[in-house]
Amino acid sequence: MAATIDPERAVAHLRRADPVMARVVEAVGPLCLRPPEASPFHSLARSILFQQLSGKAASAILERFVALFAEEGAAAFPEPERVLAADEELLRSAGVSRAKAAAIHDLADHFASGDLSPDRFDEWDDEEIIAHLTRVRGVGRWTAQMFLMFQLRRPDVLPTGDAGMNRAMSRLYGLPMPPAPADVERTGAPWRPWSTVACWYLWRSEDVILPIGAE
Repeated sequence: MAATIDPERAVAHLRRADPVMARVVEAVGPLCLRPPEASPFHSLARSILFQQLSGKAASAILERFVALFAEEGAAAFPEPERVLAADEELLRSAGVSRAKAAAIHDLADHFASGDLSPDRFDEWDDEEIIAHLTRVRGVGRWTAQMFLMFQLRRPDVLPTGDAGMNRAMSRLYGLPMPPAPADVERTGAPWRPWSTVACWYLWRSEDVILPIGAE
């Protein structure tokens, strides 16, 4: 079984290893990750549907997508086999773009065939998961990293190309904007093996006023 986030150990390490991160933790407060989706397929399909859309528009499309598969008045996220059995035009009727409908079909095919599964995710390390996920249409490295962080709770993921994280790092650590991946890796070295938690604090730091000396 792969390692997952231990909030208490992670926060204690970050406070001890990095004075800047210690101030961020103090300002932001306790770690509070959103619950994972009900299944890996659900998580990845949701990510595809939300790409390049505002939260409100994407949520409306997601709701209509799930409603296509509702049974007896109960709307539950469909299993991959049910999505594969649905014509792409049916998905389009929920407001899903043609490219996203094709991507979700491809994702469903990978899960239905067993190429992707919870058991395989448990066996693979982070880079193996990224390699397998990015074979799916519509899933890039950033999407795979978010899946690792928030669905699988992998503890040491550092998405060097994330705009929000880079903006926070530039502000807090005096890096150029955007920082080069090597700068992100160097600055984030003290956070390991809890980079995922450090990233969460950096994202949240954008929403709080930090104490004097933190910037």
